[in-house]
This record gives sequence, C-alpha cells and structure tokens, in this order.
Amino acid sequence: MPHDHHDHDHDHHHDDGHAHAHLPPDPALRVKALESILTARGLVDPAALDAIIDTYENRIGPQNGAKVVARAWADPGFRTALLEDATAVVAGMGFYGRQGEHVTVVANSAGTHNMVVCTLCSCYPWPLLGIPPAWYKSDAYRARAVREPRRVLAEFGVTLPEGTAVRVWDSTAEMRYLVLPERPAGTEGWDEDRLAALVTRDSMIGTGLPTAPA
Repeated sequence: MPHDHHDHDHDHHHDDGHAHAHLPPDPALRVKALESILTARGLVDPAALDAIIDTYENRIGPQNGAKVVARAWADPGFRTALLEDATAVVAGMGFYGRQGEHVTVVANSAGTHNMVVCTLCSCYPWPLLGIPPAWYKSDAYRARAVREPRRVLAEFGVTLPEGTAVRVWDSTAEMRYLVLPERPAGTEGWDEDRLAALVTRDSMIGTGLPTAPA
C-alpha cells in the first residue's frame, strides 16, 4: 500500500534542538525526560497524561476491537457493513477519536491472511486497540513486515497453510487498518461476549491468531 500521503499528526518536531540533543538514547528514558521538560515548562499536566495513558492502556486496550470482531463473527449483516464502511460502523459503536478517524477492516479467509504495519512511523487504531506494542513501532518490524512477512509471522508463531497468500497493509495517518481474523471452529452458538474473549490484540494486527476454544 502506498504511503504517498503519510501526513502524520504525530511526526517528530524539533523546536527545541538543544533539549532533544541531550535526551537519553533509551526510548523509555527519552519519554520520561521529555515529560519532565514539558511539565517543568507548564505544557503538560502529569495527572492528565497519566489518565490518558491509563485509558488507552487499561480501559481500552484491545477490548474495543475484540467487540467489533466478535459482532462481525456473530452477525453476517454487521460483518458486511463493517467491511463496506468500518469508520461509520465503529463510530456507531462509540469507538472513534484521535488516531482512529478513518479505519478499514480487512478480513482473513482460508486463502488470504492480512497483516498490518506502518512503514514510516507507527500509525495504529488507538480507539480500537489501545496503545501500540513496542515491537509494532520498531524499525525491524516496520522494515521486515513488508520484505519478509512470512518469516516475521513465523517468529510470532503463526505458520500458515501452504498456498495462503499474505497481504500486508501499510497504515497511514489517513487510514488505519484492523484485521478481522477467521472465527475459530467449535464456537457455534456462542454469544458475543464469549467470542470476544477469544480475540487477541495480535490477531487484529495480523501477527497472531484468535485463541482456540478450550
């Protein structure tokens, strides 16, 4: 997928080159250092920042996306609408906001496995999946997911049947993707809550599969 219009709303700006130059190399320490600088200048309220992080990390997490997937598994009409216009459908469920303004859902099938990456940054559907995992933002994943997706999937423990095509979707600030995994066998008659418990974060990125029913 082309990245021609990757106008990230979270690109890195270097308004204060001096401060940036003295940040530590470790990503976690860099975040803490930046937070300290911004707090000292009165630009960030630590309590508000903690509340935002808690919301996306603990209260949203991948639960919202799992609800979407479970409903698509249980309701063929909802699945059809979701694949036609995911942005409108998930907004109707109350899942919208920054980092999730435009969403496309791509469905796995017996012949195709979908996988999502952001090659230039770390665009990710926060309202549906919460905070992106560290590996999603890594240079290695961003480069290798496009170049050697099957090998990357194997490292995540996903071995696909011979003949299954792998399609890699490149998320951008204009469009973020959510994978609709195949419904696990043996779940006939399950309600949405029970189905949602099988949906993993990685299965909605395409680097994993849903949990098999016990």
